Amino acid sequence: MNSKDINIKNRRAKFDYEISDTFTAGIVLTGTEIKSLRQGKGGLVDTFCYIDNGEVWVKNMYIAEYFYGTYNNHTERRDRKLLLNKKEISKLEKAAKEAGYTIVPLKLFINDRGLAKLVIGIGRGKKEYDKRQSIKEREDKRAMARLFEKK
Repeated sequence: MNSKDINIKNRRAKFDYEISDTFTAGIVLTGTEIKSLRQGKGGLVDTFCYIDNGEVWVKNMYIAEYFYGTYNNHTERRDRKLLLNKKEISKLEKAAKEAGYTIVPLKLFINDRGLAKLVIGIGRGKKEYDKRQSIKEREDKRAMARLFEKK
C-alpha cells in the first residue's frame, strides 16, 4: 500500500453532525505511530477534539501498535496535539464555546511530503429527524443512480 493512498475517514461524523467549517491540521506523532499510519492502521471512531491552554488536542484517536516496534512502541489511544496557527485556534475556540457545537475529526491522510494531516470540522449535532432526512436523501440518490444505470 502506497503511503499516499492512506485516507482514513470518520464516516459517522457527517451523519451525526452538520459540518460548517473545516481545517487541515498537522499531528504531533512518534516514530512508531507514523509507521503504523503508513500501513493504514488507524481509526477515527469515537474521536473528538478539545482545546486546552490555547492548544488543540485530539482524543481517543486509534493508531495500532507498530508490529516491529520494541519497548519504544506507543500506546494505541493517547491524546495527540494538533498543529494549527493562532487564527485557526481562536476560530475553533470561539465555535466550540457555543452551545451544541463541537470539533470533530473528519479525515486522516498523508500528504505529498509524507506528513500526517487531520481534517477537522466544526460540527453541530443533528437531531433524530435530521438523521432520518439524511438517510432518506441518501436512499433517493441511490434510487436515481439505479434508474440512470438501467437506461
